[in-house]
Amino acid sequence: MEKRRLYVLCACILPLMICSGLVYSMFSLYMGEVLGAPRTHIGLIYMVGSLVGLLFGPLLGKMADRFGRRPVILGAMASYVPIFLLFFLTRGYLAIYAIQALEGAAFVAISAAITAYIADIITAEKRGWAMGVYQQTISLGWVIGPAFGGFLSELIGFRTIFLVAAIVAAIGFILVLFLVKESRRQPD
Repeated sequence: MEKRRLYVLCACILPLMICSGLVYSMFSLYMGEVLGAPRTHIGLIYMVGSLVGLLFGPLLGKMADRFGRRPVILGAMASYVPIFLLFFLTRGYLAIYAIQALEGAAFVAISAAITAYIADIITAEKRGWAMGVYQQTISLGWVIGPAFGGFLSELIGFRTIFLVAAIVAAIGFILVLFLVKESRRQPD
């Protein structure tokens, strides 16, 4: 039963991991070539997402403790749809800072909630293995995503990749909504 729940969770988040690889493998090229961002700003934009994760990681993890793992996973996955749509709509690189801050919060929220979820559903003796399966899911997304990102950017252009990513992220959200149950009973 625990293995089945893990595999279902990983299958449901795989679309988001593919989107992540799809978008971020081409993101710096998009910012430079399409939005005209100088290299310094490209580096700082990436830094903003990580900085938000650094500052808000414990708070977002605490939300997963208080409100449940599933609501935080769903909220983070749902937030990627408007994030990718905003990337599509943005016409200047300065606006990317704010969007990247939102992405940083979504990334750390989903990471904290998924690892806590796995710790909840897997016995202590199998947690290392289970975390390895989760890491395989991330890696698989980053095997598939960049290959498609390069191909799609040639075929349909950089900007349209974000629309594809928003659709695929929405599919992942729907999968989690219907297939992933809360990992533990909430305190009264």
